[in-house]
Amino acid sequence: PPPPPLTLLGDYGGGAMSAVVGLLAAIINARTTGKGQVVDVAMTDGVAVLTSFFHAFAHRGLWRDERGANLLDGGAPFYRCYACADDRFVAVGALEPQFFAQLLAGLEIAPDGFGQYDMDAWPRMQAAFAERFQARARDDWAAIFADTDACVSPVLSFGGSADHPHNRARGTFMIRADVVQPSPAPRFGATPSKIGKAEDDLTVADMLDRWA
Repeated sequence: PPPPPLTLLGDYGGGAMSAVVGLLAAIINARTTGKGQVVDVAMTDGVAVLTSFFHAFAHRGLWRDERGANLLDGGAPFYRCYACADDRFVAVGALEPQFFAQLLAGLEIAPDGFGQYDMDAWPRMQAAFAERFQARARDDWAAIFADTDACVSPVLSFGGSADHPHNRARGTFMIRADVVQPSPAPRFGATPSKIGKAEDDLTVADMLDRWA
């Protein structure tokens, strides 16, 4: 069976995030009207809201209950993960035609070989993509696609994600009390968020540079 998506979908997405959105909306309304109100939040409701897009697809006959048969659940060869020569993985999300064209170029596959949304061709396309990705290691593919809009990225471990060049450049992770953790987000220009005292905060990039 497929693995559960950690607690990100129900607890965080359906629960905490919908609660935050509801509270902020209620505060804005209270400031406007002078009246408060109860904010009723249920994780099941929040998760249901997150599926609105897929219910719309199903209504139009564009989504099936069959696993791995749809555009965004691994059925489309250009929106899924592939194993590489070193048994690590890359993620592909080239939905738009211009991104799909760059994906084909990076894989050195002729652009007239497949119609992107010809579902009858998807099994052959997937096999061709899988064979090409198996020819190189994950980081080799990451380098090939790094400066393109092909929407190909390495699948990283929790530990590896903190040291990714993009995350290092943005300071996406930080070390606080010897614990690697995400930095506060979203970011605010006038009121930047902090964890504890500013002088105690080190980004992972700072720490790695110090260790070097």
